[in-house]
Amino acid sequence: MLKIAVLVWMIVGITLAGVLVVVIVTVPSLYAQGMSLIPIAAAAGFLAAIPVALVIAKKIQSLTVSRG
Repeated sequence: MLKIAVLVWMIVGITLAGVLVVVIVTVPSLYAQGMSLIPIAAAAGFLAAIPVALVIAKKIQSLTVSRG
């Protein structure tokens, strides 16, 4: 399950990090502090993706193991 979770984490982490960075770039009040907020937002996106990836990996594993 760890291999599946890592693969899912990479996809979900990039997506969440990208969403947070886009929010910072598009909100005018946050854009002024973008140089300091963008790395924080990217790291937060990757960290927030860990539990999401674990849940998705468990669901994938439960669906594929029952078929075997």
